[in-house]
Amino acid sequence: MTAKVLLYGATGYAGKLIAETAKNQGVELILAGRNQSALMSEAKKLGFDFRVFSLDDSQAIAHSLQDVTVVLNCAGPFAKTAKSLVDVCLQTHTHYLDIAGEVPEFQALEARDMEAKNAGIMLLPGVGFGIVPTDCIAAYLKSQLPTANTLKLIYETEGGVSQGTANTVLPSLHEMGVVRKANKLIPSRPAEKKHKVNFGAGIVTAVTNPWRADLVTAFHSTNIPNIETYTVFPSPVSFLMSSSQYLGWLFSSSPFQNTLANLIKKLPPGPSAEERTKGKVGVIGIVKDESNRQITAKLIGPEAYDFTALSAVAVIKRILKGEVKPGFQTPATVYGADLVLEIPGIQRFSSEASVV
Repeated sequence: MTAKVLLYGATGYAGKLIAETAKNQGVELILAGRNQSALMSEAKKLGFDFRVFSLDDSQAIAHSLQDVTVVLNCAGPFAKTAKSLVDVCLQTHTHYLDIAGEVPEFQALEARDMEAKNAGIMLLPGVGFGIVPTDCIAAYLKSQLPTANTLKLIYETEGGVSQGTANTVLPSLHEMGVVRKANKLIPSRPAEKKHKVNFGAGIVTAVTNPWRADLVTAFHSTNIPNIETYTVFPSPVSFLMSSSQYLGWLFSSSPFQNTLANLIKKLPPGPSAEERTKGKVGVIGIVKDESNRQITAKLIGPEAYDFTALSAVAVIKRILKGEVKPGFQTPATVYGADLVLEIPGIQRFSSEASVV
């Protein structure tokens, strides 16, 4: 039987980009979602089949996945959509992928590791920009410094933001997150710490981003016990994060959340093709061991949404070749630190320094 790939959430911004990228690379998809007319339009444009079903109907999901090798979930928020698909994937022996990027979604799938192994399926969340480059950097640095006991991961994006991303990030800027210390995840405030960094265009300030799923995946991939995650946000966003310890009551209030939701609705669906062409991403990882030996690695690559499309398709191609590992996995544990180098336009640099 020919392996089949189903893309759920195919009419969203990221879903459309992934479908177009797959088409350009000769990868056949089955497009899926709830909106029949939108799916028909997209499927006709790309020459793909489509299936219509809701994640509220487990029988419909099972019927749609019974002949599918792997499903890629692009329908956020993933805290609400992943469980329904994974429940059925375990029954239909279908590998599960998504493009999530925050801690709770990954913890939920990590907890189902044994179920997945027993079913012979792989649970691989975060196959987009959210995890692939940082996970690969973490694994690469661990290979360069096996004695590392601390890891910092920092990223910056240049380009627009989709409504989906805005809806995931902005309403929860005031919420507590976590940091990893001595192998354990402990509570951490947004923007609790700052880090000066240079991606090549001058010094910028990154702040701790305590919701990043790297706090789960990087530990899974490296066993490094102390991990911090940082992001270079626009100044207003960093300010709101820093202020949340004093104004959290305001940010969580209904009037504030309603105003924010209305503002997000006015955003375009996502960056234009021209904006994506001009955009880029940067990721820096820093490891250090008890002897103060330090190694830094940096990745520069294409704009974040293009990156997501390219990396998701790269993973799908690997799975279609039979390269799978049952259970909860991260991109680097299955495909290695060099997976990211398969993405066009990626450059990786590293350097070593002694820390006094």
